[in-house]
Amino acid sequence: MKRIAACLLTLLAAAACSTNTAEERPPAQPPAVRIGAESVAVARMEEIRTGPMISGQLAAERDAHVRAEVGGSLVQTSFQEGQAVRKGAVLARIEARDLNDAVTSAQVAVRSAEAALKLAEAEARRAETLVSDGALAQRDLDNAKNAVAVAQSQLAAARARLSSAQAQLSDTVVRAPITGVVSHKAANTGDVVTPGTELYTIIDPSSMRLEASVPSEQIATLRPGAPVQFTVKGYEGQLFEGRIDRISPVADPETRQVSIFVAIPNAAGRLISGLYAEGRVDSEVRRALVVPESALDMTGGSPAVTRVRDGKAERVQVKIGIRDKDKERVEIVEGLADGDVLLKGAARGVTPGTPVAVQDTSS
Repeated sequence: MKRIAACLLTLLAAAACSTNTAEERPPAQPPAVRIGAESVAVARMEEIRTGPMISGQLAAERDAHVRAEVGGSLVQTSFQEGQAVRKGAVLARIEARDLNDAVTSAQVAVRSAEAALKLAEAEARRAETLVSDGALAQRDLDNAKNAVAVAQSQLAAARARLSSAQAQLSDTVVRAPITGVVSHKAANTGDVVTPGTELYTIIDPSSMRLEASVPSEQIATLRPGAPVQFTVKGYEGQLFEGRIDRISPVADPETRQVSIFVAIPNAAGRLISGLYAEGRVDSEVRRALVVPESALDMTGGSPAVTRVRDGKAERVQVKIGIRDKDKERVEIVEGLADGDVLLKGAARGVTPGTPVAVQDTSS
């Protein structure tokens, strides 16, 4: 009996020791939630931009529509579309046979008028001498002076007709008014033209402009000189820059859009008039702490993010600044530091305090 009692005491003591050990052991930690790289973002100091989106068409800042000044048949056209021309280069010639005759006739009339004036002046001088000697009446001198005045007016009229004929003859040679590239040729050798007929269009490709529209409610964010970044259809993956040159003072009565004109340097001549472009006016540009919009939780009373620190998720209240809606990024003014690891998308719903195992934050 004593042996049985001793065994019972030993078993009770062992059970008691086992119970004490279990009470002293800490509770087991829940397994860490594994988060993939696609659900992770890192707060970074970057440049952020904001401003209205725009779209429109490229056009040459300087162009010239060359028209015929006189009528006649085209005897020469010198340039084709796409060819470069210098200011003053001969673009075309118009038949000048009749105008040559007119110039010759006007020159003869000038010479005749000059001779008549010289004769009238000589007669006036002779009359003046005779009047002073008393051999001729004053009335005869007055008549001689009137003849000089008439001859002078006839010479002036002849010279005016000659100048007009020479100008018309000069207009038969059509010259380029600007240096540029022929964008359109409207007439060919042999065509009969009248004054005002369009012959050529020349554009200066060294400087282009983007004619775009902006909603009227965003006009307050625009100013001349503001930078504009845009892409052009046909130049995939390339970003171009310009600056607002002018803002229309009138909104379209139907669309309520306001036209803006963006000056674009094009020294290399890469951009072509007529292409479609779209982009954004950089109304505000600054370097700031930036996170993707998908990392931001706006469901509460104030914006918050889920940050991973010391291997656990924690909820952090933040203060936001400007938004880049085009790239879906947000400026963080308070609450985070450069390099903080955040959860984005559905991963934001991880309960604060939960262990988190982030697979990759290098991106």
